[in-house]
Amino acid sequence: MTNSFKDFHPVVNFYYFTVVIIFSMFFMHPIFLGISLISSFIYSVSLNGKKAVKFNLLYMLPLLIITAIMNPVFNHQGVTILFYLESGNPMTLESILYGVAAAVMFISVILWFSGYNAVMSSDKFIYLWGRIIPGTSLIISMVLRFVPRYKAQIKIISNGQKCIGRDVSNGNIIARARNGIKILSIMTTWALENAIETADSMKARGYGLKGRTSFSIFRFDRRDRITFLSMIGLTIIILLGSFLGENTIIYYPIIKIKAITVFSILVYIAYILLCMMPFIIDLKEEIKWRHLNLKE
Repeated sequence: MTNSFKDFHPVVNFYYFTVVIIFSMFFMHPIFLGISLISSFIYSVSLNGKKAVKFNLLYMLPLLIITAIMNPVFNHQGVTILFYLESGNPMTLESILYGVAAAVMFISVILWFSGYNAVMSSDKFIYLWGRIIPGTSLIISMVLRFVPRYKAQIKIISNGQKCIGRDVSNGNIIARARNGIKILSIMTTWALENAIETADSMKARGYGLKGRTSFSIFRFDRRDRITFLSMIGLTIIILLGSFLGENTIIYYPIIKIKAITVFSILVYIAYILLCMMPFIIDLKEEIKWRHLNLKE
């Protein structure tokens, strides 16, 4: 599926991911957690396809299970005792449910950040914050692209070393360790040189100087205004629901959750629409393009 949401204005992209990540971190209500997890999973799959499915099954699912298990093992709060461990500590229903909720929240945030990395490029981030915090925005931009760029570079270095028989797969254990240290040393040198070149390049362009003008390809058009206002409207409904306690849940010492009402259903629908908005936009564009191709 095409990543049409990426073509929106940086303000729209940044606002969306900031809101959904903050909501995912602080809303521990099971319905909100489920909406966030399902939406982030669907969006990650729509962006990366089978690669995302493989990543979620191989890494996110085990991480979800491990994180969910850790809380009831070390936290024994709650009044609903299910059984006792060999150590004599009780295993409570409340600690298990809170562990599951915390695990879902953790995985959801990771998936949202993966979507953020696919949509928010370094150019967009610098465009938003370059004039306000030029030095900090440059550093954050470099950090955000650290993993994918350095991962690609270390693969290039490893392939180069492998061609001359100095890869981590060549020789005995000592030789492999020596080759690994050599690759790490080359990688560190490249990273430092790249950081210096970037800093010198930005300084030569007058980055961060007062009164400096800059060219930008981003324009806040009608499509961006409609989407942005829709996001703000949905956010207001969700915040109003949060203020009225529609997303409130107490796990300890006993689980207490507010009954579902007509307004709470409205808040849930608003949260679904907010979380699914990029996927809806991408799906709409995909259908549009297929319809145009069929006409041809």
